[in-house]
Amino acid sequence: MTEKSPSRIEEAISRVVELESELEASGDVTTEAAALARAKEILHAWVDSVTAVVATPGVGRAVLIHENGTESRIASPDLPSRLAVPVTFAKREG
Repeated sequence: MTEKSPSRIEEAISRVVELESELEASGDVTTEAAALARAKEILHAWVDSVTAVVATPGVGRAVLIHENGTESRIASPDLPSRLAVPVTFAKREG
């Protein structure tokens, strides 16, 4: 994974906050170390509750199915491709 420069991170934050404001929703930006560590801890617990994943690279979407039956849909240009099983054209034995 490539490391992003602070200016690219700030640009991404500004873009997301601006898009959220267009939807008349406020965003909460977290870049401070302790707040970011807390957010990562919450995200790890959330990911650990996943019992199934549907990756659809063609539309840039991953759907996480959680143990309580809820769905979380993630639109991403690269996550679904990372989750999808690579295609192989080699013949299988047996």
